[in-house]
Amino acid sequence: MDRQELIIHELIAWIDSNIRQPLKIEDVAQRAGYSKWHLQRMFQRIMRISLGNYIRDKKLASAAQDLIASGESVIDISTKYGYDSQQSFSRSFSRKYHVPPATWRRLNSQQSHF
Repeated sequence: MDRQELIIHELIAWIDSNIRQPLKIEDVAQRAGYSKWHLQRMFQRIMRISLGNYIRDKKLASAAQDLIASGESVIDISTKYGYDSQQSFSRSFSRKYHVPPATWRRLNSQQSHF
């Protein structure tokens, strides 16, 4: 693993452990000590996904788990993962999972009872 790959993998661990914080690309770049443009190019080259998409996908995956595992409201979960509104969270969630968050919760909660 070269130096840049090591940096990216360390950053991924940091992103994953701070996924409930509001994470902006500028913050991640500052943490890495690179300009946001350089970091995004490096991340894309190594991970084959954009940094912004990685962060969003991680947030949505964590939110999907919380919808099943917790009794928190959809709005509380959307706020916890840094969405400005429940509508923007629902739109992003539906784009990734093809159902709205409440439907996801209902479908997956029913499956776990069988």
